[in-house]
Amino acid sequence: MQEDPRLASLYLQGHEAALQAFRMALASGRMPHAWLIAGPPGIGKATFAFRVARLILGGEDADSPAGRRISAATHADLLVVSRSFDEKRQRFRGEIVADEVRPINAFLRRTAAEGGWRVVIVDGAEWLNRSAANALLKILEEPPPQAVLLLTSSAPGRLLPTIRSRCRKLDLAPLDTHSLQSVIVRQVPDVSPDDMTRMLESAQGAPGRALALLADQGGKMADLAQEAVAGVSVSRSYQIAEAVLRKDDGFNLFFSLLSDFLQNRARQSARQGLNQSNALAQAWEAIMRLQGETERFNLDKQESLLQAMTIASKA
Repeated sequence: MQEDPRLASLYLQGHEAALQAFRMALASGRMPHAWLIAGPPGIGKATFAFRVARLILGGEDADSPAGRRISAATHADLLVVSRSFDEKRQRFRGEIVADEVRPINAFLRRTAAEGGWRVVIVDGAEWLNRSAANALLKILEEPPPQAVLLLTSSAPGRLLPTIRSRCRKLDLAPLDTHSLQSVIVRQVPDVSPDDMTRMLESAQGAPGRALALLADQGGKMADLAQEAVAGVSVSRSYQIAEAVLRKDDGFNLFFSLLSDFLQNRARQSARQGLNQSNALAQAWEAIMRLQGETERFNLDKQESLLQAMTIASKA
């Protein structure tokens, strides 16, 4: 349901201050060779990175030669590295490996095809394994001229400190309500007023999260997450896990909703002066860590869902 970020970058909403920072750096002639674009999942980091690539490569106009090549993924001066898709398991692999990073060296050593800049996007840099991270670090230590590396990350703390120190960090803020509505209406023009209201209440300013919520027709996934927090039997927990895994991206959406309910209960508990807030906060941290480890190490998603429901209900 989500739009290809190459195309979505033509219609970027929000993030004006962050984009202006790039424009100023480019105009000054002192462009940092590496940027770390950080923000929560679904906030539009990849879309933003492609918009910056368009800016640097002269492709902001969709109908310009450079603009068309970026949209078609054929621009010779733009290289994208990200987690590859496992066709057999029908899911993204749990890490970015060194063999996927090494082509950056060859790409940056050659002369720019169009005589200007070369741009590398590493989307989801937190998924770099140790060997891949070290290979990228060597590139960052001796960057060639007229080259920019754009690293996106939902968890910059997972990156090597030496990688973070060689990048200019840019945090993307959640979209305001108007910008988020504009993104949704463009991609889902027939969205109902009720679904729009439901989405705006839970999307937290993140377009990717908003689209996942809209795909959860009638809020069924939210109902399952709320039921799990209240506590369910073992047999019911298996039923919930099976229902979650039948949905596209249901795993991540369920974890996100589960963490939302725990956060809300923790805030309510703190306001009421109850000592339950610490236990809820610890449960939230455990669930978020479980989600990340499941994705990173290709753990069994059903087992992780069952474990998450146990943690939430005990809290």
